[in-house]
Amino acid sequence: VTTIAHLTCVGATKADIHAALGQMKEAGIENLLALRGDRPKDFEGDPYVDYHHASELVETIREYGDFCVGGVCYPEGHPDAATKKEDILNLKKKVDAGCEFLTTQMFFDNNILYNFLYRAREKGVTVPVIPGIMPVTNANQVKRILSMSGTNLPERFKAIVDRFGDNPKAMQQAGIAYATDQIIDLFANGINHVHVYSMNKPEVAAAIQANLSEILNK
Repeated sequence: VTTIAHLTCVGATKADIHAALGQMKEAGIENLLALRGDRPKDFEGDPYVDYHHASELVETIREYGDFCVGGVCYPEGHPDAATKKEDILNLKKKVDAGCEFLTTQMFFDNNILYNFLYRAREKGVTVPVIPGIMPVTNANQVKRILSMSGTNLPERFKAIVDRFGDNPKAMQQAGIAYATDQIIDLFANGINHVHVYSMNKPEVAAAIQANLSEILNK
């Protein structure tokens, strides 16, 4: 079992980050996911004190040493980036700062990921990229997803939510099936690892794993 601690720089000074890194090192943590972190709701002023970008946090962690550092990426472009090109260039800065792997934000259309990987590789982002899959098991998740990231929802996915959204058990089954189908397509196209956003629902992750039992053994 590999433990990956999440470290954000919201409201943090360099002294705060160094203190946190020291505590993590004492606890035996070896892997970190470096995040800028979302702006807190109703926060007055600038929540980013000594760090305004995750790449700056990555630099501090690498200078501290003894950690494997990962980061996140956005197949549809970071919400704060003016263009997708700008987003990829900022991602390259994060990797150049010492980021050793990337996990993607959720997406529901695999073609978006494939296009993103092509553009990222073209700009020299060669570290492993782990697709992040979100099994949507209730209709309320869709509203939250749209409010947070504006993620593109394919018509096929919308039809599933429209048809089964008011039936919790049916929606969970359909959401698990949709996520399973996404993962099968990813594996078929050369992706070897995925990250499932289970949202503290181990039974959902277990159901997806069961659906992939023979594929994972291949």
